[in-house]
Amino acid sequence: MGAGRIIHVVAAVIRNNDGEILTTLRHDHLHQGGLWEFPGGKLEGDESRLNGLKRELSEELAIEVQAATPLIQVPHHYEDRSVLLDIWEVTQFSGDPQGAEGQQLRWSKIDALTAKEFPAADRPVLTALQLPDRYLITGKAEGRDDFLQKLERVLEQGIQLVQFRAPELEQEPYLELARAVIEKAHGYNARVLLNGDPAWVSQVGADGIHLNGHRLKELSGRPFEENLLVSASLHNADEIQRAADIGVDFAVLSAVLPTKTHPDREPLGWDYFAELVAAAPYPVYALGGVDQKHIQQARERGGHGVAAIRAFWN
Repeated sequence: MGAGRIIHVVAAVIRNNDGEILTTLRHDHLHQGGLWEFPGGKLEGDESRLNGLKRELSEELAIEVQAATPLIQVPHHYEDRSVLLDIWEVTQFSGDPQGAEGQQLRWSKIDALTAKEFPAADRPVLTALQLPDRYLITGKAEGRDDFLQKLERVLEQGIQLVQFRAPELEQEPYLELARAVIEKAHGYNARVLLNGDPAWVSQVGADGIHLNGHRLKELSGRPFEENLLVSASLHNADEIQRAADIGVDFAVLSAVLPTKTHPDREPLGWDYFAELVAAAPYPVYALGGVDQKHIQQARERGGHGVAAIRAFWN
C-alpha cells in the first residue's frame, strides 16, 4: 500500500457530439507516464471538488466547465502513493479542447478505450462508463409467460442491466427460464447477470454473475476473466473490502432507506452509504427503498445509480 497522505485527483469524462470520450496522454516524466488518462489534476488547498475540476480543465484543455455531475470516486493504492480519483461527467462546457500543456489528446468510443493503456486507478472508471444508472433485479410473477411479459415491459422502458433472481426455482427450471430471459434481454441490447452458481453462466450464455453474501464469502478469487461481469451484494465495510479482494466489477449496497419487505431493519441512510462507498474501488448501486427519483442522490454521494426490484419490476 502506498505511504503518506492520499492525493485527491479530480478528473473529467468529456464527450463530443459523436459520443466519443476525450483522454489525454501523460507525459513520460510523470507518475504513470506514457499512459492515457481522463483529463484533470490534484486539488489545491481547500478548493471545492467542482472548482478544482474547473481550474484543472481550464489549465489543461483551455475550456470553461459550465455544468458537471459526479460519476465515481476510486481509492487506489500504488506502491509509492495513494490516490483518490474523483471522476465527474462534464455535461456542458465552452471552448475547443486542446493540449494546453503540450499533452496529446484522443477522442474514442467507449468500447475502444483499452484498459491496458490506463493507470490501474482508471480501470473502474472504464467499467462505470459502460454501466447504466439503473440495475433491475427481477421479482416474482404468475408463471413463465407473466415473468417474460414483465421483463419485456421494463426492457422497453430502457433497462439495460438485469439481475435474474428466482430463488424459488430449482436448478433446471431456473436455467430454462434464464435462457429465455437472456434471449429476450439481448434482443434489447441489455445484459443479464445470474444470481446463482457461477458455473451456470457458461451453460446459458449469461453476461456474468451476481454474488450473494454467502457466495462472496466462499470465493477465494474472481470467478471469471474480465470479459464477464461480476457483481455482489454488500451490507457493511467488511463486505466492501471482501468484494475488492475478489475483484468485482460493481456492487449493490443495501438497505439505504426503509423497505416494505424488511420494515424492522435499520437502514444505512445516505450519509453512511456515502462513507461506505468512499472505500469501494468499483461502482456501487444504492439498493433498498430507492427508485428512479433517487439516482441523483446516489450519484451525489459517490454511488453509480440505483438498483431495485419492486420499483422497476412492478
